[in-house]
Amino acid sequence: MTATPFVVDAASVTGRPARDSALIERAVLGAHTDSPWLEQTVLELEADGACARQTGSAEEVLFVLSGHGTLRADGAGHELEPATGVYLPPGLEYELGAPRDEDLLIVSVRVPVPLDEPERPVGESYEGVVLRRLADLEAGAATADRWFRMVSDPDTGLRSATQFVGYVPPGRADDHFHTYDEVIYVLSGNGVFHTAGQSWALGSGSCISLPSRTVHCLENTGPDVLRVLGVFRPAGSPAAAYYPDGTPASYSNEQSVH
Repeated sequence: MTATPFVVDAASVTGRPARDSALIERAVLGAHTDSPWLEQTVLELEADGACARQTGSAEEVLFVLSGHGTLRADGAGHELEPATGVYLPPGLEYELGAPRDEDLLIVSVRVPVPLDEPERPVGESYEGVVLRRLADLEAGAATADRWFRMVSDPDTGLRSATQFVGYVPPGRADDHFHTYDEVIYVLSGNGVFHTAGQSWALGSGSCISLPSRTVHCLENTGPDVLRVLGVFRPAGSPAAAYYPDGTPASYSNEQSVH
């Protein structure tokens, strides 16, 4: 059966307390929303709280929405701050901690069935936790003033998917589709998601599952830049797109057309 797009406001999803911890989990996208290839969860860790988690057989990427904290894995500590992306490999046990005076809010996306490990040059290894701060990452130019920053991809350890932040100025791009499956979290701004004759209003905290080959457009209807966090599988360029008739869209590999 063909998967269908799904849009939900993260705040409308009931939070579930994790066992024996101060963590609340909101499972916004996954198999229950016809998105079995990627699982998106909002993690809310209360101040002075800590929780233990495992990646299991999945690859996982995190993105800090607000607050500061720590991530401990393999005996090492990592400092977390807003707009920090984290790659976590399969088979990892880790612990999140929040400071005494501040909650920690994170978006997690898991790839339940990672792709096979690609060959790497002899001597190169990307095993373990990888942190990348958005402010340190180079921006790619885009048509109509759209651009993006790559957070995690095969070059930084994430072998099965690509994690990026996209920036969409006011306006609307042409309808198009991608050949990858994707989940999106709106970081800030206002817009409308269009597909199959339907439209959904978007704001901060809106979540979208976008199956492969779904013709769509994400329109920015606000006065400011619309910022989105995207994760798609398999890995590739956020700009790889096709018009509804199947011809390649007129955007280069450095351009994002969401």
